[in-house]
Amino acid sequence: MTAVRFCDEQDFGFGWIRDEFLERCSHALLVDGGVWLFDPLEGDGVRERLGALGKPAAVIQLLDRHNRDCEAFAQALGVPHHFVPRMPIPGAPFELRVVRDRRGWREVALWWPEGQVLVCGDALGTARYYRVGGERLAVHPLLRPMPPRAVFQGLTPGHVLCGHGEGVHENATAALGEALRTARRRIPGQLRSSLRTRRR
Repeated sequence: MTAVRFCDEQDFGFGWIRDEFLERCSHALLVDGGVWLFDPLEGDGVRERLGALGKPAAVIQLLDRHNRDCEAFAQALGVPHHFVPRMPIPGAPFELRVVRDRRGWREVALWWPEGQVLVCGDALGTARYYRVGGERLAVHPLLRPMPPRAVFQGLTPGHVLCGHGEGVHENATAALGEALRTARRRIPGQLRSSLRTRRR
């Protein structure tokens, strides 16, 4: 089993992250007694934490290339594996926002209105290679030229959970707005920051 670090500890669930360049992060949300998993990775102590949280409801894969351990978790827990769902999931209080739907990049983001939680796979992140300067949240480097502003329009998250890097839990709506608003003009700085990060 691989070592992970637990993060994003909230009343509604938690996340776990691998301390690696990609900073891959997975999450579990507790909703009405059911536990929904997002892009899960195997890791030391993860199954035990999930069992203590509640009854498994489903595995949701937000990005086509985030296979990670989604299928293995779904089979082991006996729950459905929703692969980049575009239609509402039965019994789930979530809204799905299509980020991209093309060959090589199919991604949806999830919005939980009641909990004010936004969950993203790749579109938004806090990993070091995403960010530049004092950014707390950033648009994926390849999406910066045309940031997906319409996808997140009207959302006021209290929490943004990311597939790469720990989530944002303070002034999350402001962080989201800044990330989308400044994505293009910070491209040169992000490229320099990413190169420095890779050299470490």
